[in-house]
Amino acid sequence: MEHKIKAEAFMKKYGMHYEDLDFDRRCKDFVSEMENGLEGKPSSLLMLPTYLTVSENIPAYKTVIVMDAGGTNFRIATVTFDERKKAVINDFKVFPMLGTNLKPNEEVSADEFFNTIADELLPLIGKSNTDSIGFCFSYPTEILPNKDGKLIRFTKEIDIKGLPGLEIGAGINAALRKKGVEKDKRFVLLNDTVASMIAGISASSRRTFSDYIGFILGTGTNTSYIEKSEKISKIDSAGLPEKMGINIEAGGFLKVPSGDIDKFFDAATVTPGQSIYEKMISGAYLGTLIYHVINFAIREGLFSADFADKFSHIRDITMRSVDEFCTYPDGDNLLAAFVEGNEDDRLTLYYLLDAVFERTAKLVAVNIASVMLKTGSGSDPTRPVCVVAEGTTFYKSKLLRPKLDYYSKIYINDRLGLWFEFQKLDNATLIGTAAAALLN
Repeated sequence: MEHKIKAEAFMKKYGMHYEDLDFDRRCKDFVSEMENGLEGKPSSLLMLPTYLTVSENIPAYKTVIVMDAGGTNFRIATVTFDERKKAVINDFKVFPMLGTNLKPNEEVSADEFFNTIADELLPLIGKSNTDSIGFCFSYPTEILPNKDGKLIRFTKEIDIKGLPGLEIGAGINAALRKKGVEKDKRFVLLNDTVASMIAGISASSRRTFSDYIGFILGTGTNTSYIEKSEKISKIDSAGLPEKMGINIEAGGFLKVPSGDIDKFFDAATVTPGQSIYEKMISGAYLGTLIYHVINFAIREGLFSADFADKFSHIRDITMRSVDEFCTYPDGDNLLAAFVEGNEDDRLTLYYLLDAVFERTAKLVAVNIASVMLKTGSGSDPTRPVCVVAEGTTFYKSKLLRPKLDYYSKIYINDRLGLWFEFQKLDNATLIGTAAAALLN
C-alpha cells in the first residue's frame, strides 16, 4: 500500500491524478463544445458533418474499392455484400502509411501521396462494378456535400507537405488521369469512427439499439454519432437527409485539465497546443507520456539508482512495452528487466502505470457519456446505445477495460441512468467504408 500511496501522491503533485478529474464538469464542457461546434461557434471539437445517408439497405453484389488511411497503416481492398449483408473482402493489401516515421529533413509531398494511391488503385479498378470508391481517411477533414473532403490538419505525428486544404478525391483522380484512367471516380470520404458506426448499423439487424456511436482508441482517438440535420445550424440543411453522421474529432478536446508532465510532453510534439485530449489517452502518445512520467518520478527519487541508470539508456517507451510489463511484470520484457530484483521499483512502476490508465479510463467514460447526454439516447437498458469500438489501445491495454467498465457503471449507468454496449466487429472500418460508398 505504501507504494500506491507514494505513486498517487506523485501524480497529485503534478496535476495528473484521476480523482482531480471532475466527471460531471468535463461532461458539461464536452457537450457545450459539441453544441458550439454544430453552431459554427469557436470550439475545440470540429463537429464535422459527413453528408452521409445512414441506412441498412446496402445493395447486394456490388463490388466497391475501399481504402483506409490510418495512423500506422494504409489498407486497400475490394468489398462485396451478399443478400444477407455479409461483407466479403478480397484483394486486401496493407503497407505503412506515408508520412510516418520520417527521418530528420525527410519529407513526403502531396503529389507523392496521390501518386502512390493511384498506383495501388490501378490493379483494382477493373474488379469494381461501381464508380464509387470509399476512402476512410482518419484525420480531421472537412467533408464536402459531394462527399469528397479537404484535409484540415494532420494528427498522430503524420506529416505530408502541401496536403492540408486540398480535395483528397480530386487529387487522386488527377493522378489517375495521368496514368490513363479516363473516367473520374466518385470518392466518398469518411472518418474511421463514422465507418465503424456504419458497420455497426449494417451488422445489427438481430438487435434493437436506441442509437449508434463509433469510437476509436488506437493510435489516435475519435468519436462519431448520428445527429439531426436541423441541429447542425452551421450548414444549410435543406435537401439533406433527416439525420447524418457527425465526426466529432474528439481528440481535439481542449477543456480537459492537463498536468505539468502533460504540458512538458505536449511542448515537444509536432502539434503543441492541439489534440490535448488525444495526447492524454491514445496509443501514438501514451507510451511517450508514460516515459516522461517515469523520468519525472526518477528525479523525485521514487526509483532506485540502478533503475535510473538502466532507464537512462532508452529514449522512449512503446505501448507494447507498457502492456508487456503490466501483463508479465516478472517476464522477459524491457520494463521487467529494469525492475528485476527490486520489489520497490517493481511496485512503484506498476502503480504509476495503474494511475495513468485510471485517468485514461475516466477520460474515455467522459467522452462516451457526453455523446449520450447530447443525443438523449440510452435511457432504456433493454435498448442500449451500440458503441462500435475499434483500436489496439482499447482492446490490448490490460489495465484499461476493467477501469472503463467501473467508470461506466458508477457514472454512466448509476449516476446518469444511461446504458450502452461496446461492440467489436472484424474489419469494421473497411466494411463501414464500403457500405457508405454504396449508399451514397
